[in-house]
Amino acid sequence: MTTDGQLPGPALPPAGTGPEATGTPDGEWLRVHPASPFVRGWVALAAITFFFGRDLFERTLQGQPVFEDGFARRAPWLLGGGAAVLAVAVLGFVLTWYFTKYQVSGGYVRVNTGLLFRQHRQARLDRVQAIDIVQPLLARIFGLAELKFEVADAGESAVRLAYLRIDDARQLRATILARASGAEAGFGAGPAAGAAALPGPGSPSAESFAPPAPEAPEIQVLSVPPSRLVGSLLLSEQSFFIVVGGFASVVLSALTDNRAFYFYLVPAALGLAASYWNFFNKGYNFTAAVSPDGIRLRYGLLDTQAQTLPPGRIQAVKIAQPPLWRPFGWYRMQVNVAGYGTSGNAVEGNTRTILLPVGKFADVLAMLSLVLPDPGTDRPAEVFAAGLTGRDSDGGFTTTPRRARLLAPLGWRRNGFAATDTALLIRSGRWWRDLVLVPHQRTQSLAIHQGPVARRFRVADLVLHTTAGPVAPRLTQAGLDEARQLFDEQSARARLARKRQTTEQWLRQVVPAVEPAPVPGTPVPGAPYPGAPAIEARTHYQQEGQTHG
Repeated sequence: MTTDGQLPGPALPPAGTGPEATGTPDGEWLRVHPASPFVRGWVALAAITFFFGRDLFERTLQGQPVFEDGFARRAPWLLGGGAAVLAVAVLGFVLTWYFTKYQVSGGYVRVNTGLLFRQHRQARLDRVQAIDIVQPLLARIFGLAELKFEVADAGESAVRLAYLRIDDARQLRATILARASGAEAGFGAGPAAGAAALPGPGSPSAESFAPPAPEAPEIQVLSVPPSRLVGSLLLSEQSFFIVVGGFASVVLSALTDNRAFYFYLVPAALGLAASYWNFFNKGYNFTAAVSPDGIRLRYGLLDTQAQTLPPGRIQAVKIAQPPLWRPFGWYRMQVNVAGYGTSGNAVEGNTRTILLPVGKFADVLAMLSLVLPDPGTDRPAEVFAAGLTGRDSDGGFTTTPRRARLLAPLGWRRNGFAATDTALLIRSGRWWRDLVLVPHQRTQSLAIHQGPVARRFRVADLVLHTTAGPVAPRLTQAGLDEARQLFDEQSARARLARKRQTTEQWLRQVVPAVEPAPVPGTPVPGAPYPGAPAIEARTHYQQEGQTHG
């Protein structure tokens, strides 16, 4: 997928100007915006300024003369040294910009970087897992954005373009997503065209003469009000433990007459404030929309981010409800997407895997209709409601046998599973309720775990392996016979679902092969995005959701 440290063997197309917005032929090279290295390197410039100006600033605060005696003799050396350091920094920025180029051609996106240590990264368009447009505060001021292509190997190997003009970033994202999904007219409209849509590097293709794809239209599905976001943070598990810890500190201080217990609250309060700010900053103005190229998520207060998640790239979904959210009927949704779970920044990785920070049951159904267009059942709301709030055999779930109730006295009636035609559902938790959904074709492997105590009660755990991420599908304390039967049946369902998936292009996974894929931007009557089966399923979700409110 990616190659670091040296250029690959096949010859690359000639350099030139890029294809987006200019209408030039595809396959030519383009540089990032000239201001990119300065936006990335503002910390270095600030450090240089601080180093040379710290003494003057301290003397001003202390009321001393700004320039000490003998400063006139050292001024030329200081100015010369500062100018030399600044010139080296600026030259490094310019060379970094000059040797950074990218290209979209032959079914690949390629990025060349480096002056002394050359690096070449490339990713196949049909293996792109998601594309994000990230705008830090300084980049927003200059109208720039970073484009991140997540691939299936690792977060460190993600292809990053920083920075482009925001319009160019949107145009390039639209072009890549149109080709990756199989929706671009340059690839042909029929199923047969999908097989030859992505030739190898250097192969001739109609893609080389295709104009840039326009940004696909979208329809907003939901938005999270700031008041609900604040309420969810105040009622989070962190707040509960902070309140309990504060109460315990007050009681201990009163009983022992020792004020030192209060000091233990200081780091906890600082950590809680930082966590609150991070989630509020990342979850503010959260909106979800649907378009032909995937699920679009936008959020952020200071640093804004626009994610595009192809529904066919989502490996697993988890719907969670903490105890304090239960009176308000709030839920949180997270997903596993290849590349996200292995991000080097844990906080960033957790934020990017959130599909819905907080929402009601109707919002959950709306997002599920995008992730799983075909629920595989004619009563999706009833089945999913049973997975979130039901127990025993509600919704067709199979739970922990009664003989093993001592292993989970509170949760044995909740822990269970159910299978639809398209996904496996696993529910757990009496107080912290969880529902995990894994599409059948995303089941990579299965394993049955049984310890000595579980062997005594004839129960076992069934583990489903997907890509790394916050969702860990695990069926706990299922009956041994039921676990073995599910192991065989789920293996068969996964094998059959993968056989039906004949292409990596996710739009062709949604639209049946016997029907031509609609041209992007062509409206379908009564449908927010192309694909009649997905629209019918989403309408069914909405009707069922209104019934089960």
